[in-house]
Amino acid sequence: MTAHPATPGLAARTALVRAGRIRRSRRRAIVIGILAAAVLSLVFAEIMLGKTFYPVSDVLAVLRGESVPGASFTVGTLRLPRALIGALAGLAFGAAGTTFQTMLRNPLASPDVIGISAGASAAAVVSLVVLRWSGTTTLFVALIAGVAVAAAIYLAARGGESTGGRLILIGIGIGAMLDAVVSFAIQRAAEWDVAVAMRWLTGSLNGSRWESVLPLGIAVAVLLPLLALLSRQLRALELGDAAATALGVRVDHVRVVLIIAAVALTCFATATTGPIAFVAFLAGPIVSRLAGHGSSLTVPAALMGACLVLTADLIGQFAFDTRFPVGVITGILGAPYLLYLLIRTSRRGGSS
Repeated sequence: MTAHPATPGLAARTALVRAGRIRRSRRRAIVIGILAAAVLSLVFAEIMLGKTFYPVSDVLAVLRGESVPGASFTVGTLRLPRALIGALAGLAFGAAGTTFQTMLRNPLASPDVIGISAGASAAAVVSLVVLRWSGTTTLFVALIAGVAVAAAIYLAARGGESTGGRLILIGIGIGAMLDAVVSFAIQRAAEWDVAVAMRWLTGSLNGSRWESVLPLGIAVAVLLPLLALLSRQLRALELGDAAATALGVRVDHVRVVLIIAAVALTCFATATTGPIAFVAFLAGPIVSRLAGHGSSLTVPAALMGACLVLTADLIGQFAFDTRFPVGVITGILGAPYLLYLLIRTSRRGGSS
């Protein structure tokens, strides 16, 4: 009996598919390694640079717990919390943004565009300037508000076709209403509360303290691995609900877990730093071009988010005569890309 003629062709195609997967995995690993090294370098740059430059030896001595005149306070109390919060917030925004964009199959579907960040910001501002709460209370008020806004947007957009596009439009509308709430609260606030509240309007690492590092660090340490573990199911959801179900994914269950984790990351980061504009929006598309399609973007997008926040903070601190909050710099970088996506989407007749 002769061999089936299709067998050699099938074997060749299988080998090509396997080789393609290996190349994508290798490329993704290289991108992750480069981004991780970049984040570490940027953290050290945040710690070393300032009115007084401290060399690596002094920084390492402070990190080991040694007493270094001048550096112990400046590095240990001022610069290190700022660098850590910037990195953690970037990780949170990057991972949350690419989760929403992948799940909804729309590059516009990031938390800062669809109103989730606005919900956390509005709650934080009202908590600060109206209720006079602060610290952990403000953090959890922002978290609860962000989850509530996300649930409201999701429920309003469910059903029928074009759920993703409807969700984005509803989110933008709710975000506009929440911005009006913030403006009203600021207008009624006492003069000394306005400066504090502005942090939740622009996004800033100024005033970073050690007590803010732990809640955000725990949230990232718990939720980022969860999103990474669900990355395969997330990629299946990108194919559509029917295809994901055929692949064995419990669509509704996985989607709820992904939404809760991504919203929680967004809210913890927003309550700590304010809504740093466009980090969640930009991180995924950038790493998609670097790592290529067909691979999980959760971890590389998180690292890219950290790179964006830390780089923007360094630019805001040292590139101009006046120091700018990090959210101003990321807004300048992200606004042109948002306009480009809106123009491209309108020319294609919308997105579903």
